[in-house]
Amino acid sequence: MSKSDAKLFVIAAPSGAGKTTLVQAVTRNNPELRFSVSYTTRPQRRNEASGRDYIFVDQETFESLREQDKLLESATVFDNLYGTSRDQVEQHLTQGHHVILEIDWQGARQVRESMPDCVTIFILPPSHEELVRRLRDRRTDSDEVIARRLRDAVSDMSHWDEFDYIVINDDLDQAVADLEAVLNGHGEKQATSNAAVRRAVAAIVR
Repeated sequence: MSKSDAKLFVIAAPSGAGKTTLVQAVTRNNPELRFSVSYTTRPQRRNEASGRDYIFVDQETFESLREQDKLLESATVFDNLYGTSRDQVEQHLTQGHHVILEIDWQGARQVRESMPDCVTIFILPPSHEELVRRLRDRRTDSDEVIARRLRDAVSDMSHWDEFDYIVINDDLDQAVADLEAVLNGHGEKQATSNAAVRRAVAAIVR
């Protein structure tokens, strides 16, 4: 992966699409990539480390960062605030590293406005039924939370056409290969303008 033309890759997905697993696999395979760690006000989970998974801050700190224009984007997701450090992204790009930003569609829209040269990628589950199964198989959420996540996921998927590329995460290995093709500048088969991609998405998004 050439560093001569460092790019910002913005990756978004509905809950249950497997975005985090996919991004982790790609960053393991391509250690030269830099992963932008987001700020969040949500509580830290037991298996998470601040600075690795997220930068955990309180709401006052988050609002201060936003007021000082230190966030490239920010959004409210499930009642918690999330935001991307502008300095962190710009530093990686200046050093010649491609950067992966894992955010939601709202944040992707903001980043596109601030940095129009960014490459945007949307991850989709292979079907509505598989999305439901994945959300239920987490076994960490109540039925009420699952229902809410599903409603939000369906709403999120309606924004797929705002992105440059689509990766359908059915088989993980194939999805990794598809995402890496986009990162390497060979993502013609994943382009949102591709007729085959649009047909596949039409069968998923209701």
